[in-house]
Amino acid sequence: MKNTFGSSVALTIFGESHGAMIGGILDGLAAGIPVDEDFIASQMSLRKSVGEISTPRKEADDVRIVSGVFNGRTTGTPITFIIENQDTRSRDYGELAYKARPGHADFTAQMKYHGFQDFRGGGHFSGRITAGIVAAGAVAISALNAKGIKIGTHILACGGIRDRFFGNISEDIDKLTGLPFAVLDDSCKDRMTEVILAAKQDGDSVGGILETAVCGFPAGVGEPWFDTLEGVLSHALFSIPAVKGVEFGEGFGVAELRGSQNNDSFRNEDGRAVTATNNCGGILGGISDGMPIVFRCAVKPTPSIYKEQQTIDMNTGEDTTLQIQGRHDPAIVHRARVVADSVTALVLCDQLALRYGTDWLAPNNE
Repeated sequence: MKNTFGSSVALTIFGESHGAMIGGILDGLAAGIPVDEDFIASQMSLRKSVGEISTPRKEADDVRIVSGVFNGRTTGTPITFIIENQDTRSRDYGELAYKARPGHADFTAQMKYHGFQDFRGGGHFSGRITAGIVAAGAVAISALNAKGIKIGTHILACGGIRDRFFGNISEDIDKLTGLPFAVLDDSCKDRMTEVILAAKQDGDSVGGILETAVCGFPAGVGEPWFDTLEGVLSHALFSIPAVKGVEFGEGFGVAELRGSQNNDSFRNEDGRAVTATNNCGGILGGISDGMPIVFRCAVKPTPSIYKEQQTIDMNTGEDTTLQIQGRHDPAIVHRARVVADSVTALVLCDQLALRYGTDWLAPNNE
């Protein structure tokens, strides 16, 4: 099992949903980067369950930094984050030791780990593990913000209700900062909430689409072919539980365009090369072109639903039925938004360190 991502700036995650604790180890960040624990806490709050549209499981998600930070700044050594699990209810998962939940990793985990995996709450496959990613991502986001690079994600769609696309990206990112339910059109919040609650009432769930934008990122970062910037980002984004599709810029829409429509024409603006459109999503030939990086992630409906489903007994191989109990989210797209921001920040820090050197992210070093 490989639980580390990144080459120069790398994150290792650990823990299980119902284990004693979860967390991460962030290695490779330059020394001297400010670590704002209040900002970490605010980012963690965006991942927490929210009222009736989320799981009733309530975790404090207090982040304890046990290494790598001294006097409020990174030391250049590995930063270790620990988050205790406090609101576990493992008895809800007794039957699931041998029944494979549809849409979950129970069956594939059984095939790989031969019954030794921790099945409670999904164990290491649980979305709970993303808390460590968000804690590490908060440090990465702060480091990028200090360099004028901003990241924002909104819920473009949820249960068939659509938000507007990004417009003025810098202003839109500022609007999204700190929003507990991240939409650009304020009227979408209530309509999306109604759809989520309707699915919950029916014992079901809904999915959605997240749209992420990055502005201020320099041109010339990334590699051609096997380590393209969108390839590395996609690799990391697909590690977020429930993400089943990623597209950049116009994405699959380019298949319906002619080259004259799809090509982003260049022009000089105040001595800087810009493009009239951004169908490529800020990446050409696997390398950033200096325009905003824009991509979308498809998030599947939460697989834990309360309807009776067909499955198999993994001990006997026989057909059986399953009706999931316990505490589950009718939608996770609103909670996954901050995870997308965090994963993006970690990848971009890694890519910048590979391109310019680790100390590029240090304060006062351009």
